Amino acid sequence: MTFLDSIAALEAVIGKTPPPVNLKVIDHVDASARRWLASSPLMFAGFGAGQGVVQGIAQGIAMTLGGGAQGFASAEDPAALTIPLDLIDDPALAVTGAGFGSLFLIPGVGETLRVNGRVAGIEDGVLRIAVEECYGHCAKALIRSDFWSATPLGEWPGDTGAFVNASRFMALATVDAGGGADLSPKGDPAGCMARLDEGGLWFADRPGNRRADSFRNIIVQPQIAAALLIPGSAAVALVRGRARLTVDEAARTAFAVRDKTPLLAARIDEVAMEMRTSAALQRARLWPTAAAPADIRPAKMFAEHVKLNKNKSLTARLAGALVSVPGLMERGLAKDYKDNLY
Repeated sequence: MTFLDSIAALEAVIGKTPPPVNLKVIDHVDASARRWLASSPLMFAGFGAGQGVVQGIAQGIAMTLGGGAQGFASAEDPAALTIPLDLIDDPALAVTGAGFGSLFLIPGVGETLRVNGRVAGIEDGVLRIAVEECYGHCAKALIRSDFWSATPLGEWPGDTGAFVNASRFMALATVDAGGGADLSPKGDPAGCMARLDEGGLWFADRPGNRRADSFRNIIVQPQIAAALLIPGSAAVALVRGRARLTVDEAARTAFAVRDKTPLLAARIDEVAMEMRTSAALQRARLWPTAAAPADIRPAKMFAEHVKLNKNKSLTARLAGALVSVPGLMERGLAKDYKDNLY
C-alpha cells in the first residue's frame, strides 16, 4: 500500500486550500466567540510539542478534555483564553510553551469553535492560553455522528474493539513541526467512524472546512492523538500513534457512506489506546441535549470573523461585503450541509 509523503502529493488529491477559507480565522477571541464560550460546557484540547521536547507530552501531541458548567472557559482578555486547571481531565499536559489546539461545543449546536495558541502559563490554578487563531468550524462532523440526538447511556462497550466500532465522533489532535497544535472534529455513523485492522486504527477523510490542517500536519509530523466517543456516554477512548494517509482504493471503499467514497483514508500505527470515564464529560451533562441558546448564531459569528480578519486584499474586501448580505451565510451553510455531507 502506498502512503502520501509530501504536501504536494496531498494537494494533488484534495486540492489547495482556497484563500477565502482562511478569511474566517482571526487572531483573538472576539465578542461573538466570547459569547460562544459562555454557552459551552465542553472542550476537547490537544497539547503539542512538535519535534522538540516538552515534559509531560508524550510523542509530540497529547489529547484531553475539559468541561463543567457553561462558561467554564473564558476570554476576558481577547488575546488570552483562561481555563480552570481542575476542570481539565489531564492537567499535567498544560506545560508552559506547549502548543494548544481546542474545540468548544454548545449543546444543540452543530457548529463548533476552534481556538489555537500556546500555553502562556498557570497562575492560581488557572491555565492561560495566548491565542493565535480563533474561528468557527462547520457542523458536518456533528451532523454525521447524530451527536445531539443521542440519549444518555448507562453502560458502554468495555471491549476496545467494540467501543471503536460503536464510536461515532472523534476529536483528532495533530501538531506541526514547530509544535503548533490543531484539533479537528470527525463524525460518522457507528462502524464507519473508525476501524481496527491488523493492529492499526483506520479513519476516513470527509468534507469539512477545506483547510485540511490535520492532514498537512500528519505529512510533516505523523504523531497524533485522538479521543473517540459514543455520543450519550461519558466514556472516551484516548488514542495515540503514528498516522499515514493513503488513496488506496480498498482502504477508502471500506468507508463509503451513501455511495460516497472518501478521497483519503488514514491509518494509525503503533496504536496505544486507553479507555476511561471522562470527568469533564460527566460534568458537562451533554445528554439529554438542551435546546440551543437562542442568541447563538453560528453563521453570524462566521460572518463577523470574515469582517474582522486583518487581510485587506480585494478578495477579503469582496468576501466581507458578501457575508454582510442578510441571510446569505445561513443559506450557504444550509446548502453545503445538504449537498456536501459526504
